[in-house]
Amino acid sequence: MKPLVTLLLQYSLLLPLLLTGCSSEKNDSVARFEHAVDSSYSATLSRDGSYAVVSSIHHGLSLWDLKTNGLKYQWSHQGSANNLVLVSAISPDNSHALTADRDNFALWDIATGKSVAFVKVRESNIRDVAVSNGGQHILVGKSSGVVVHITTATGRRIEFMGHQEKVNSVALSDNGRYALTGSNDYVAYLWDTQSGQVIHRFNHPSRVTKVALDPTRKYAFTADSQKQAQVWDLSNGKPISRLKYTARQNVFSSVRFNNDGTLLATGAPSRKLTLWDVKTGQKLQDWTVAPREQSRPKGAVVHSVAFIKNDTQLLSESSSGLAEIWNIQK
Repeated sequence: MKPLVTLLLQYSLLLPLLLTGCSSEKNDSVARFEHAVDSSYSATLSRDGSYAVVSSIHHGLSLWDLKTNGLKYQWSHQGSANNLVLVSAISPDNSHALTADRDNFALWDIATGKSVAFVKVRESNIRDVAVSNGGQHILVGKSSGVVVHITTATGRRIEFMGHQEKVNSVALSDNGRYALTGSNDYVAYLWDTQSGQVIHRFNHPSRVTKVALDPTRKYAFTADSQKQAQVWDLSNGKPISRLKYTARQNVFSSVRFNNDGTLLATGAPSRKLTLWDVKTGQKLQDWTVAPREQSRPKGAVVHSVAFIKNDTQLLSESSSGLAEIWNIQK
């Protein structure tokens, strides 16, 4: 069925109100906004914090304009019965959004709200997605270990088959030329999407769960399920720094470089939001996102994070259905 889209001028069930006192726990966010009345399955912030794609149980798939904190569109893959979007991405230039359930992905034009493409993936499930500027290139990581790169204008497809087990995380350069992919096979690869050739191989002692590229194309970030989270120099494939933390294991659910590649922000399934120095791996600051007041236990996954206000603040979106703003200390 063709994807549906509805422009919402009003959304009476969910008002974009600034929330205070949502939790009795100490929380030092400077602002908080509700994007789901209960909780969200997944959410993605644009690089500049202008938009958020939120997938939730009560409100389906929504695009929020965070400049006004207004609900811009409500989308659907195949009607309300099949709208469990688990991964999404927003192009760096804010022109397109990419959303995926287990078996399908959809590309949306943010200016019009209309669907550009709707594709069913066969043989294995979708694990993660990425999209380049202008929606010109799409990257899809699959449970089979295959990563598919698609050029939307021509329909050209290239399948990267370097991974031996399921892919957990993918990232794409702004121009779509380079891909970074991490898998259960303990390896992350940087590869050329035109030729499919590997540029660098990054080894880990356990399954690679999260990857990211910085906007300057100087650095890559890869993290595994145990104790290694590494920043790499893309000019030579050598390590720059390792994030320094004392926990026996530290799994990340979200990661973002700032625009000049000097800072890194990570989110975790434990409600933790952390700011790091890229060159040293030192922790600079951390916060704890708010849970839902009625949730037991009081948990929340940090789905996405973005640098805003010239790196003076962070914006987070979590499974509690809340977007929160945090001041960065100088």
